Amino acid sequence: MRKKVIAGNWKMNMLPNEAIDFIDQFAPLVKNTENEVILCVPYTDLFYALLHVQGTNIKIGAQNMHWEESGAYTGEVSGKMLKSIGVEYVIIGHSERRQYFAETDETVNKKIKSALSNGLKPIVCVGETLEQREQGITKNIITDQVEKALEEISAESLKDIIIAYEPIWAIGTGKTATKEDANETIKQIREKIAEKYGQNVADGVIIQYGGSVKSSNAKELFEMSDIDGGLVGGASLKPDEFSKIVNYK
Repeated sequence: MRKKVIAGNWKMNMLPNEAIDFIDQFAPLVKNTENEVILCVPYTDLFYALLHVQGTNIKIGAQNMHWEESGAYTGEVSGKMLKSIGVEYVIIGHSERRQYFAETDETVNKKIKSALSNGLKPIVCVGETLEQREQGITKNIITDQVEKALEEISAESLKDIIIAYEPIWAIGTGKTATKEDANETIKQIREKIAEKYGQNVADGVIIQYGGSVKSSNAKELFEMSDIDGGLVGGASLKPDEFSKIVNYK
């Protein structure tokens, strides 16, 4: 039985004092959950958040990283740097990174390899645009992204990788894929992994859904056969709302 992993992606929100206030309110609300809880916070919040979640069941993740460990990459942060302060997870290949910062399938693959080599657990995002969905090529787009992301990644490493299916047209729009559509696409991702690594490996991979997840739809989404939790954007900025998503049962 796969566990449910529910991660909040704060994006470019929350100052350190706001992050601390959030954790103070949020931690007691989720202390009894059986689900894994992750907050992926801005770089400036990481150290404060890591200190403040000590003694709780909340894990901390970053929202991006560079694939090199050091060098002349002004403004970037490496996996080695993240690991050195105790970060456990890192989002890689979010659609906003692909759209605004020229992230490609190749750089996603490089970052995954670097994250794994530094003992970080990547949350790897894949998703299709509305145009691609309307053209009926969702499966081709998603499985191609998965295949390229996992190029030269070992079966053993899959236990440390989370895949997040985020239809781009549903991120921050209020639109959500139906539970059936989301589950079907995630099944297709699992089938692609089974092709490459075998069914046993595929059955163990955590695959989340992301895209306007909120307390009102979390239960119906997370109870589908192949959806293993969610990567939550805007709703993760409100302690009460996010706790309801985490405690969806």
